[in-house]
Amino acid sequence: MKTKSEIVNDWLPRYTGQALEHFGDYILLCNFQNYVEMFAEMHQVPVVGRDKPMTCATADGITIINFGMGSPTAATIMDLLSAITPKAVLFLGKCGGIKSKTAVGDLILPIAAIRGEGTSNDYFPPEVPALPAFALQKAISTTIRDHHKDYWTGTVYTTNRRVWEHDDQFKEYLKTIRVMAIDMETATIFSTGFANQIPTGALLLVSDQPMTPDGVKTSKSDVSVTQNYVNLHLQIGIESLKQLINNGHTVKHLLF
Repeated sequence: MKTKSEIVNDWLPRYTGQALEHFGDYILLCNFQNYVEMFAEMHQVPVVGRDKPMTCATADGITIINFGMGSPTAATIMDLLSAITPKAVLFLGKCGGIKSKTAVGDLILPIAAIRGEGTSNDYFPPEVPALPAFALQKAISTTIRDHHKDYWTGTVYTTNRRVWEHDDQFKEYLKTIRVMAIDMETATIFSTGFANQIPTGALLLVSDQPMTPDGVKTSKSDVSVTQNYVNLHLQIGIESLKQLINNGHTVKHLLF
């Protein structure tokens, strides 16, 4: 296999267990298996690829994929999705709230992401911003308001570093750059989506408040977030994509 096309056409089914022709035109990305299980239960469809690195489920033109955690795997799935040229990819991620005004369970609709992860440097020079497709973020905004909910906007800092909550110097840096949240995938997904000419967006759920010791995520607090907020997070993601499907709106950039 010499070309990228040959590689991704073989590897997307290899990683997910699903044939190319069975993927939907619209993709939901997540890094937690319960999102896939809930999607499959909602639509009464099977979960595919339980023996593969990335499980998925498909219904009504939408495929949800659990790609795992971190920017390298985020870049991998975006490269692999170039095999099917999806019309839109929406990342449903969890994030840590940086500002004290955000609370666990809040939704953040990022207007940009800071590329602190390094992975995206293999795709673009550092000065290229990581931005979502505006029309996709607009559809998410409309769906959130249809649920009579509110949300925060702003930038998210994406890092490859998972254990940093003890590092006071790094936390001061996060305050200095004025970000709303921190995660491990958003900037990578925006950048690699742009590189692969795939319109991407993100809706982040604040799952912890890591700037204070009592706000750091624990096993117990993560269970509470799942029980109280994940269902709505997933519903908004599904309905946002269905809004695009039903209205036939394109979310492509003017020029990639």
